[in-house]
Amino acid sequence: MTYPITLYNTLKRQKAPLRTGRPDRVTMYVCGPTVYNYAHIGNARPAVVFDVLARLLRHDYPEVVYVRNFTDVDDKINQAAAAAGLPISAITNRYIDAYHQDMRSLGVLPPDLEPRVTAHIADIIALIDTLIARSHAYVEQGHVLFHVPSYPAYGQLSGRRVEDMLAGARVEVAPYKRDPMDFVLWKPSTPALPGWDSPWGRGRPGWHVECTAMIDKHLGHTIDIHGGGQDLIFPHHENEIAQGTCAHGELYCRTWVHNSFVTVNGQKMSKSLGNVLLARELLDQAPGEAIRLALLSTHYRKPLDWNTQRLLNARETLIKFYSSLLQVEHVDVLPHTPPDLRVLEALRNDLNVSGVLARLRVLLTRLDEADSDDRRAHAKSVLLASAALIGLLQQPPQTALAELRPAAVEQPSDNDRVQDLLAEREQARRDRDFARSDALRAALKAEGFLVEDTQSGPVLRPVEKELA
Repeated sequence: MTYPITLYNTLKRQKAPLRTGRPDRVTMYVCGPTVYNYAHIGNARPAVVFDVLARLLRHDYPEVVYVRNFTDVDDKINQAAAAAGLPISAITNRYIDAYHQDMRSLGVLPPDLEPRVTAHIADIIALIDTLIARSHAYVEQGHVLFHVPSYPAYGQLSGRRVEDMLAGARVEVAPYKRDPMDFVLWKPSTPALPGWDSPWGRGRPGWHVECTAMIDKHLGHTIDIHGGGQDLIFPHHENEIAQGTCAHGELYCRTWVHNSFVTVNGQKMSKSLGNVLLARELLDQAPGEAIRLALLSTHYRKPLDWNTQRLLNARETLIKFYSSLLQVEHVDVLPHTPPDLRVLEALRNDLNVSGVLARLRVLLTRLDEADSDDRRAHAKSVLLASAALIGLLQQPPQTALAELRPAAVEQPSDNDRVQDLLAEREQARRDRDFARSDALRAALKAEGFLVEDTQSGPVLRPVEKELA
C-alpha cells in the first residue's frame, strides 16, 4: 500500500493528505531570500527543509514544479547599493551567487525555477491593474494600495481578526490609506531610487505583490503547496492570499507549510546580540553535510536551537555511517534499488525526519551485520537510496570522512582505561555484539576520544570542543 503524503496545513491548523490539482503533478512555491547580504542559518533552514520536501515529491509524483524566488528589489538592497555606490544589480548578483554557493555546500538541489522580481515588473503591474479594476485596490498620492476591507476573509491564515490587529498594533497609518490595514502594492520612487514606469508614475512594487505575480506567471492561479518561514505567515502570506484570491476569484493555495524559527544558544538571532551565524562562516568550521543534518535534527515545525553540541552530534552521526560505508566500499550498489518503505512512511508523515534517522540506524545495523557480499550489496543499496531522500550519505566515504573527522592521534598508550575500552570494544565487534560496541564507543567519547573503524583497525580522534 502506498501512503499519501500528509502535511500540516497552516491554513487548516491540522495535518491532512496532500491534495493536488492534477494527480500526476504537484506545484510548490517557496519564498526565497531578499539578497542584500549573505545567507544566515535562519535562511538555510527553509532551503534545507523544502529541499527534503521536493525530494519526496519527486519520488512520489511524475512531475514536480518547484519555484523559489529571489527578492532583488527592496529598501535594504537600495541602502546597500547606495552605501557601496553601485547599482542594485551589482549587490543582488553578488549575493545570489553567494547564496547558490552556500546552498550547494549544504546539499540543497536547485529548484526548477528561480524567478527574480526585477524580471517580473510587467506581470506585477498587470496584477495591480486587475485588482484596481475589481475594486480591491486604489490609487492615492502616487501609491497603489490593497483595500483590506474589500476581502472579508482577511486574517484566515494567521488566525487574526482585523479588529484585534488594529487594537494597539504598530500599523503604519499613512495619510493616503483609506483603512489602517491597507497595504502598498506600488510606491513612487525618487530619482535616486530604482524605479519603473507604470500607469501610476515611476515607482517600484511593494513586497507582498511580488510573489503573487510570480506564482501567477509560472504556476497559475492556484498552487498546491506554498512554503516559507513561520515569520512570513503574517503579513506576507496573509496578503498574498488576499491579492491572489481577489485578482482571480479562485483558491490561491491548497496547502500552506511553514518552518519554525532558529535560535542560537537559546537566544533569538539579532545583530544587536552579535549572534547572527552566516552559513558560509559555519562552512568554514564544519562540512556542509553536518550542518544539513544538524538543521534536520529537529522537526521543521518546532523551533531549532543552534549550538555546538547539535553540530557535534551531527558530525559524529555521519562519521559512524560513513565509517561503515567505508568498510563496504568494494561492494557495488545495486541499480534502481527503491528506498526503504518505513523511511518513506516517516517522510510522508509531515516530514518526520527523526523517524527517518531512526530507521537509517536500523538499516546501518543490517549493513554491519551482513555476512556476505550479496547481502552487503542489498543493505548498502537500500541505505543509500533511503538516505538520498533527505540528502545524506551521497559522498564517497573517504572524502566525507576526511572532511568530518578531526586529525588522528596516536593511540594513548599511557591511558590504560582508554586502551582497555578500545580492546573490549574490538572484542564486542568480533562477537557481533553491536549494542555493547556502541556502549563502549560512548564510554570512549566520555574519555575524550571518537573511535573510527578503518580497514586497518580502529583509529582514535579527539573530540572537538568548539565547532561554532
